[in-house]
Amino acid sequence: MTSATLAARTPVTRDRYADLLRVASLGIVICGHWLMAVPDEDGEGITNVLAVVPVLQPLTWLFQVMPLFFLVGGFGHARALGSLERRGGGYADFVRARVSRLLRPAAVFLAVWVLLAVAAGLAGQDRGMVRLGLRTVVQPLWFLGVYLGLVALAPVMLRLHRRYGVAVPIAMLAAAGVVDLLRFHGHSQPAVLNLLLVWGGVHQLGFFYADRTLQRHGPALAVLGMGTVLLLTTFGPYPVSMVGLPGSRMSNMSPPSTALAAHSIWLIGVAMLLRAPATRWLERARVWQAVIAANGLAMTAFLWHLSAVFVLLTILPTGIGGTPGTPAWWLTRPVWLAAAAALTSAFVLVFRRFDTTIPRPGGSAAPAAIGVTLCTLGIIGLSAVGLGGLLTGHKAALLGIEVTAPLTLAMIAVGAGLVRARIVVPRR
Repeated sequence: MTSATLAARTPVTRDRYADLLRVASLGIVICGHWLMAVPDEDGEGITNVLAVVPVLQPLTWLFQVMPLFFLVGGFGHARALGSLERRGGGYADFVRARVSRLLRPAAVFLAVWVLLAVAAGLAGQDRGMVRLGLRTVVQPLWFLGVYLGLVALAPVMLRLHRRYGVAVPIAMLAAAGVVDLLRFHGHSQPAVLNLLLVWGGVHQLGFFYADRTLQRHGPALAVLGMGTVLLLTTFGPYPVSMVGLPGSRMSNMSPPSTALAAHSIWLIGVAMLLRAPATRWLERARVWQAVIAANGLAMTAFLWHLSAVFVLLTILPTGIGGTPGTPAWWLTRPVWLAAAAALTSAFVLVFRRFDTTIPRPGGSAAPAAIGVTLCTLGIIGLSAVGLGGLLTGHKAALLGIEVTAPLTLAMIAVGAGLVRARIVVPRR
């Protein structure tokens, strides 16, 4: 079905702005990754331009828009659960419908890169830029793992929202602050909890967007969030950059910090302020068709956009434009972005067919819950360990336990099988 047909069938009750935020958040993250990736001095690896040119770090306050994706996720989950309740569906139906759309393109992406990793290992080429690429291309999958975890918890969190309202995100973000205090006093182990507390708190705000509460508080959220970010980064211990940087003593991103939570608040406030004019703009047929078309490609583009970067760096090991931050480098950024976009588009043309799936209804809650939990842990673990050293047993820590790439891939495969299977557990 074409985007024009889908646009013509759009119900008047659809929140088109949520679709725009979803597409824009992924698109900006993709462009940000393209801009940040630069060759290091010897041309044997890559580094982050923000570390090379620190004056650019405040730009992350504009380019770190992943909070909007989690906000829209909460919105979509609230709407889907409400519809499912009216139709008499269950937990397994919800999980399968939300997870299937994400796992299928991710599974194809991983299958291709696993084959490349095995081939590189057998050929003795799993080193240098090849190993870096095998490790780096899967790092952005962390967000997919966290998102799947929020899918698993969404029904429970929605019930908490209906009962306790704003107390839930406040409590989650306050707990994130406590985790940061422990972190500053040498207790780093609990920091992983902020993956749930910060991103879960933002996801919880999506429920307020779904019940039309959030829309009324845009100015207050923008002022409160920005004021808190300024205080925490100016007088507090938090770095200015809202993304992790090599060599930094602390990252606001991995795991997410209280400063990133405050950044999320101001960003959501600004998004609410822009909602009315953007919604009027989305009433134009061509604009809405473009958003629909982009929504159908966004996940595939996100999965493959770093693959395009490594293809470019294989062809051009020193990049384009010389030293980052110089006039020549800036003048050549449009060329670099166009090349990355063209290669990503080629990947999308090849793999877009895997970006749709029709989940089968039925099944019990327990297998679905176990399945999505395994997928969550497996994907987060894989994003940490990478595919470099796949055949040599390279390890990384997942919740304090050392895991290998084969183990995390097995967890994802078993979890996906449990989610897809219509297993019915008899009631006693």
